[in-house]
Amino acid sequence: MEELQEYFPFWNNLTAEQQNKLRGTAQKRHFAKGTMIHSGSDDCIGLLLVIRGQIRVYSLSNEGKELTLYRLFERDMCLFSASCILPSIQFDVMVSAEQDTTVFLVPAHLYKQLMEGSAAVANYTNELMATHFSDVMWLMDQILNKKLDSRLAAFLLEESELTSEPSLALTHEQIASHLGSIREVVTRMLKYFENEGLVKLGRKKITLINTEKLAALAQASRR
Repeated sequence: MEELQEYFPFWNNLTAEQQNKLRGTAQKRHFAKGTMIHSGSDDCIGLLLVIRGQIRVYSLSNEGKELTLYRLFERDMCLFSASCILPSIQFDVMVSAEQDTTVFLVPAHLYKQLMEGSAAVANYTNELMATHFSDVMWLMDQILNKKLDSRLAAFLLEESELTSEPSLALTHEQIASHLGSIREVVTRMLKYFENEGLVKLGRKKITLINTEKLAALAQASRR
C-alpha cells in the first residue's frame, strides 16, 4: 500500500500532530476513465495527489468550448479541486480522469489548516501555483502566437509518447477540445497531414507515419 509520506514532499516538515491529522483524514479514491472529478469553483472536494493514472485540467467557455490547460501524472498535485481555500483563484476550471486514476484526496479544510500552520506547506503551495500559472501562460502564448499545424503535431507526438503507441484512439472532436479549436478545423489540418504523409487517418484512429517530419513541424510548440 502506498504511504502518504512517499507522496507529499513537505511531509518531513510537518509536526507529528499534523502528520497524524493527514494520515487520519486523507482518503484513497479511485476514478474511472472519463469521470468528472471537479466541475468549477462551487465544487470544492479537496486537494488531489495522483498515485497512478492521468488527470486533465481544462477550461470551459460559455459556448461549451474546451481547452486543456495541463495534465497531471503520478505524484503530481491538483490544487484547483480545492479552489475554495485559494482566494487568488478567480476562474473556474474542470478536472477529469483521462485514464483510470487513483489519488489521495485531502479534504479542503484540512489542507487549509496545514497551509496556515506550516510554512513548508504554504511555500510548496505557492510554488505549485506559480508552476501552474507558468503552464497556462505558456499555453496562451501557443494559442496566440503559434500556428495550429505546429500545435497539432506537438499534441500528436505527446499522445504517442504517453501511450508508447504510434496509433492513437482519438476523435477529431477530442483533439479540438484539447487544443481549444473546433472539429472542422482539426479535420482539415489532419487531412493535410495525411496528404503530406505524416499520418494515416482511420475510424476514431490516427496513426503516426513520419514522426521525424512531425517533430520538425512541432518544434516551436514543444518545451
